[in-house]
Amino acid sequence: MNNSQLIHDFQNNKQGKHVIIEGAQALKHAVRFGAEIEHIITCDISELNKLVDELAPDISPMISSKILEVDDGTFQKISPKNHRTRVVTLAKKQNYLLNDIDKSKPIIFLEDPKDLENIGAVIRASAAADAGAVITDAQASVWHPAVVRGGAGLQYALPVLNSTLTEVINYFPNRKIISLDPEGEDITNENIENDCILIFGTERHGIKPETLKKSDKVVRLSMKPGVSSLNLATSVSATLYLIK
Repeated sequence: MNNSQLIHDFQNNKQGKHVIIEGAQALKHAVRFGAEIEHIITCDISELNKLVDELAPDISPMISSKILEVDDGTFQKISPKNHRTRVVTLAKKQNYLLNDIDKSKPIIFLEDPKDLENIGAVIRASAAADAGAVITDAQASVWHPAVVRGGAGLQYALPVLNSTLTEVINYFPNRKIISLDPEGEDITNENIENDCILIFGTERHGIKPETLKKSDKVVRLSMKPGVSSLNLATSVSATLYLIK
């Protein structure tokens, strides 16, 4: 394939069916969890092969077989951000449905989050804790490059969706709705079902009052007096490990 075609493929996202994955760590996770790879591009193939052998020897032959080396100028056009590991990947998005979510695992619902990389960090923490899904009503897609970057490519490790809370509740009418709010009960004193819907609001405004009214329980993470809030991904991570 010539360089002009590669540049075209990366810059023209084929009707939104593909996602750009930046860096070796995100590439490793995407491949490990079954992403369909179109192109892996680097301008230093020997260094990338060495890095992949170190990071992911279990999948290094698969990755190495797909790497294409290009000159610096072409790589700069494909990846203007110039990630430090000098690799960028084009992969097919995974189109998840609510039906794909494991019925025995908790759903993380993010209400109106603003920071894209923080959404990604929530996906990363949720994948590590083996949650059932991450769902958000954010305007930006869970496949936005910044979200994929923050999630280290772990969008392929568990269902991730853009949806409304109403759609989620209607689809899972028997799941308990648990909201995280500073005015709630101490989560360590509560029995939280593992198949619940855990709702997290923004760090500044929290969860909307109308959402709190829909909740079966409102709980909080205990914090040192004077500390007003936790980072969103930290809150999600702490909650998931507490209810396991």
